[in-house]
Amino acid sequence: MNLEKEIKELAVAVKAAARVLAATATTEKNRALLAMAENLRRQREFLQERNRIDLDQAAANGLSAAMIDRLTLSDLVIEGMAAGLEEIAAFPDPVGEIERMWQRPNRLKIGKMRIPLGVVGMIYESRPNVTADAAGLCLKSGNGVILRGGSEAFHSNMAVLKVLHEALATTTIPPAVVQVVPFTERKAINYLLACEDEIDLIIPRGGEGLIRFVVAHSRIPVIKHYKGVCHVYVDAGADQEMARRIVINAKTQRPGVCNAAETLLVNQEIAAAFLPRMLAELKAAGVEIRGCARTCALVADIMPATDADWAAEYLDLIIAVKVVDDLAAAVSHIAQYGSDHTETIVTRDYQRAQEFLQRINSSVVMVNASTRFSDGGQMGLGAEIGISTTKLHAYGPMGLEGLTTTKYIIYGDGQIRE
Repeated sequence: MNLEKEIKELAVAVKAAARVLAATATTEKNRALLAMAENLRRQREFLQERNRIDLDQAAANGLSAAMIDRLTLSDLVIEGMAAGLEEIAAFPDPVGEIERMWQRPNRLKIGKMRIPLGVVGMIYESRPNVTADAAGLCLKSGNGVILRGGSEAFHSNMAVLKVLHEALATTTIPPAVVQVVPFTERKAINYLLACEDEIDLIIPRGGEGLIRFVVAHSRIPVIKHYKGVCHVYVDAGADQEMARRIVINAKTQRPGVCNAAETLLVNQEIAAAFLPRMLAELKAAGVEIRGCARTCALVADIMPATDADWAAEYLDLIIAVKVVDDLAAAVSHIAQYGSDHTETIVTRDYQRAQEFLQRINSSVVMVNASTRFSDGGQMGLGAEIGISTTKLHAYGPMGLEGLTTTKYIIYGDGQIRE
């Protein structure tokens, strides 16, 4: 087997199919998405049978309970995959949308039209449900997609692909528009990242190590999301009960995800009144506290924070806590240690809320809300293909619009340039 040649041929086939998809009507794309959802439900037992092979191997290899949970295609997960495709079908199609039009003095009418990117390559770990999510988002936005999941989910991903291809075969959309790399060799990633003539964008989803590897080896533009070091800043005079609810939710509702809070910043004016009860509630929820010197002086039995804690993405029930002088100090801390993901301020003061929104340049900035809302579904974008902390070409949760770009269109009535 010539692995490089196989990957290249796969990419060429997807690019050809993507050209057909780009000209496909919205009604036909929606029909395909609904057929894919229906077949996922119909083929539940087949999917779980193939998933069992991966689960048995994962157990034999000693994968953690959390990893096995992400790998499992339960009835609930399969239903979520199907429902996600139906939700994508219900969303407006961005392809062909005219963003704006203007007229020049010579009566030329110029506009910007949304178009697909072309072919998206996605490299991800563990979760086979991502296969269906990514396929649905790329299909609706008119893009071909090449998916390279982790070897631990190989049989599951190939089974999902088979089910999706069966559904696409009942439509006018060529099934080749969605492909999973059918090889587990790590070298396949390198060959995929070299297909610059066929693939327009690479989206890696996984640990920081995977993303840095992709960025280092890709000849294709990469949407980066190294980590989510998300902050909650509790301002002077904040509603303390609101702040406690937000902090508890942001840290503990699902600590192993990128939009969970990792650092709590508290204004010195409110720290003595706020932190003892706040940290007691966090401890009661099983959270380990790592505090600055001023935090440790206010609350006993707290582990002192080190410099490494301020930049840490714990993805666990651990939080770093720092007392800051004022809003400017909070902004400065976030600028130094943040990862451009999500930050929130809890405040009653409108002017300080506006200042926070203007001075923080993370991809999502909030006022009086949990960082856990930094999510495509929660923000009304439908399913997301990922959260970009790269300012070009998309920033923040990437839904359908983030998988398109724009071209200029011009209407004339015989104008020539003098």
